[in-house]
Amino acid sequence: MLHDLVDLGRYPIDCRGSRGYDRMIEDLRRELARDGCAVMPGFVHEAGLRQLLQEAEAVAPRAHRSFSRTNAYLTSDDPRFEVGHPLRRFYDRSTALVPADNFPKDGPLRRIYECDGFLPFIRAALNEPEDRFFHDNDPLADVVIHILEPGQGLPWQFDINSYTVMLLIQTAEEGGAFEYVPNLRSPGDENYAGVAAVLDGSRARVRVLMPQPGDLQIFRGRHALHRVAPVAGARQRYVGMFSFVEAEGRSGAVERARQLYRRVLSRPHACSGR
Repeated sequence: MLHDLVDLGRYPIDCRGSRGYDRMIEDLRRELARDGCAVMPGFVHEAGLRQLLQEAEAVAPRAHRSFSRTNAYLTSDDPRFEVGHPLRRFYDRSTALVPADNFPKDGPLRRIYECDGFLPFIRAALNEPEDRFFHDNDPLADVVIHILEPGQGLPWQFDINSYTVMLLIQTAEEGGAFEYVPNLRSPGDENYAGVAAVLDGSRARVRVLMPQPGDLQIFRGRHALHRVAPVAGARQRYVGMFSFVEAEGRSGAVERARQLYRRVLSRPHACSGR
């Protein structure tokens, strides 16, 4: 299965129904229920990490870079609100993403994403039903690597998707902390005052994580304001991103892919498990 990549002794994603598997899922659900974030340190072991880093360095020159100004909601300006409202605060954003069609099915990142046990494991951790959790069908966005180059970070934002699954492959020499405020808004309350307080610099509710290479992170980012602190030094920060959607055969981000890559592929490349 994934013995050459994943620490299956610590994270038995290949042993559904076992006591170890059930305890792992219980722990992850507890973390996610508490603050919307669960981290699995050393999910990928050192030998697997070497494979992932080799792949990341090989494809990094193919990253598509985009530059924009965005608010925390990733929406356009709304003049119905007063100047200074969170919806009208815009920040510089630079993104470098290696699209999914650069990762072959026998490469380490795609092998993790498409192995038989990975999707059921993530689905179970998120406590999602089988009929509402599937692989993304977008051939540019199902598996990507996000790159932060020296001086870059990600500004405060809420995610469009309900959840994000990330695998840290390489840290920068300095910076790159993941900062978030869990449950800052809800479906019935945007809590603009609370969002404004964070944007103004309040750290009262901010939690800080410093993931390490090999750590897998499951994050519910739709209601949690979050950012990545700027990085420094010569080394780039690499994060593998795994995408899932709520309807089988659908893409979760066709228009988003068009914005990020300036192109959309009409059908997926050949790969298993679809």
